[in-house]
Amino acid sequence: MGVVVRGLVVGCGIVVMLLGLGLIVTAQGAWPVGLWWVAGGGLLVLVVALERQRYRSEAAERTNAPAGPGGGEKRDELLEPRFRPTAEVFIDPTTGHRMRVLVDPDSGERRYVAEA
Repeated sequence: MGVVVRGLVVGCGIVVMLLGLGLIVTAQGAWPVGLWWVAGGGLLVLVVALERQRYRSEAAERTNAPAGPGGGEKRDELLEPRFRPTAEVFIDPTTGHRMRVLVDPDSGERRYVAEA
C-alpha cells in the first residue's frame, strides 16, 4: 500500500469512528449501530498499522527504501553473507518475476530476490 492510500484508509477509519461515536452520543437507542461503526473504523486503522509491504527486509522497511523487482531486494545490492539461498522459489503474482528465497539460518529472517 502506498503512503497516500494508507493515509486515505486511516483518514476514512477515523471519520467512521467519529461518526460512530457521534451516533452513540446523539441518537438515543442507536448505540449498537454506532458501536459497529466505531469497531469498523478501528479495524481500518488497525489494518494499516499492521500491514507491511511484502517481500521487504526490515532494513528496507525502516529506511523506506524502494522495493526491488517483484517487491524484493534489489538485484544489484549485495546481501549480507549470513543469508543463504534456499530451494524455495515462487512467481510473484503482481510482476511475474521469479523470486528466490534466502534465509539467515541463525535467526530465520527471510529475504526475497528476483532472479534474472
